[in-house]
Amino acid sequence: MTVHAGLQSRHIKVGNVTFGNDLPFVLIAGPCQMESREHALEMAEALHDVCNKLSLPLIYKSSFDKANRTSLGSQRGIGLEQALPIFEEIKNKFGCPVITDVHSPEQCAAVAEVVDILQIPAFLCRQTDLLIAAAKTGRAINVKKGQFLAPWDMKNVSQKIIDSGNDQVLVCERGTSFGYNTLVSDMRGLPIMGLQTGCPVIFDATHSVQQPGGQGGTTGGQREFVPVLSRAALSVGVAGIFMETHQDPDNAPSDGPNMVPLQQLPELLPVLMAFDKLAKEHPVSIA
Repeated sequence: MTVHAGLQSRHIKVGNVTFGNDLPFVLIAGPCQMESREHALEMAEALHDVCNKLSLPLIYKSSFDKANRTSLGSQRGIGLEQALPIFEEIKNKFGCPVITDVHSPEQCAAVAEVVDILQIPAFLCRQTDLLIAAAKTGRAINVKKGQFLAPWDMKNVSQKIIDSGNDQVLVCERGTSFGYNTLVSDMRGLPIMGLQTGCPVIFDATHSVQQPGGQGGTTGGQREFVPVLSRAALSVGVAGIFMETHQDPDNAPSDGPNMVPLQQLPELLPVLMAFDKLAKEHPVSIA
């Protein structure tokens, strides 16, 4: 039997945004880590303005804590208590849902009081207690596929959340460890994850070009390939693109080498929307 990869998932509504592998893609974007209230609001306003002009659905992303930095001396973020009021202000001012990472079961309930989507980092995607705690909040969950997993392994990961009473699950591809500070994105994995899990699929273009530990004490990356991989993923047919951005990536406190300069988005996003439109009109079929 031949099936259309783009038509297998449920639709997940988060605020004014709906995810579906057969729907126009949603942009999940923002700076890697929350640096300050002023910076977060500046970035949120810029992203809101460009997406609003394009009628492109937006989820604002930033991390209150980067718990898996390469070295002990790396900046981690402003912390949970400071970040939550800022996320709430962004939601109220710009009307877009927000997403952030959780790293322990204890964080989930507090974060879910404000944040619309809880994100499970790739390294933690098999941590059962974390998945259950996130599920119990009732919020949508974006689970990043571990760099060490095959696409079909995400069926068991997503099922832990679903069996805990929450079917609002997004599964996210962010590359597979190849070794020697390199990740590889296998585009076959996108429809496979959609079919195996029944969930909307997100492609993380930012972390797919990451070079973990590639600069010795910090992570490197190849931001010039973010548009390349985004085009490829959208051509297959996905529910969303995860793309970190910053007005000055070279001086960002984390993941600068992977982030797209903010000023490039007005030119890049319409191109990605065109790829997405064509893909949704002609969905990929796999046997």
